[in-house]
Amino acid sequence: MKLPFIEAGEIVTTHGVRGEVKLLPWLDGPEEMLELTRCRIGGRDYEIQSARVQKTCNLLKLAGIDTPEAAQALRGKTVELYREDLDPEAIFAAELIGMEVFAEGKSIGRLAEVLDYPGNAVYVVRGEEEYLIPAVKQFILSTDLEKNEMRVVLLEGMGSHED
Repeated sequence: MKLPFIEAGEIVTTHGVRGEVKLLPWLDGPEEMLELTRCRIGGRDYEIQSARVQKTCNLLKLAGIDTPEAAQALRGKTVELYREDLDPEAIFAAELIGMEVFAEGKSIGRLAEVLDYPGNAVYVVRGEEEYLIPAVKQFILSTDLEKNEMRVVLLEGMGSHED
C-alpha cells in the first residue's frame, strides 16, 4: 500500500556554520534528494532550501535551521519525504511490507521483510511456510500497491520447508 511518507535517511551530523545537516540517504542514491523542496523530520515540515551531494551523503540546508546548534538538535533523526513528491512508478520497500503474496493463484503468505543484498533484494514471505524470493523480474510477476498484492513464481528451494 502506498504510504503518505517514505523514510529517506538519517541525519548523521552537522556541516559548516550556517546550519546545514549531513544526511545518510536510504534511497538508491544521494542524487534522488536534489530536486525535492520539502521533507519532514520528527513530524514537522521543513522546506529544503538547498541540497547537494557530498560523496555518498547529502548536505541539506533547511529553512529555519540557521546555526550549528539548531542543526545539531536534528542529529540522529529520520528524514521523511512526501510520497506524492516522488516518482509515482517507484515502489519502496516500506510499501511492500504486509503485502499479500500469491503464487499460482494461491496465497502463500505476507511479505514480512526485504533483505538488501548487493546483487538484488530478497523478499521474505511468511505464511504456513517461509519463502525467500529474489526481487528480480523472472520471479516477481506483478506488484499492485492499490490492491496490496504481489504475484510471484516459485521455484524449488525457495521455501524453508524444502531442505
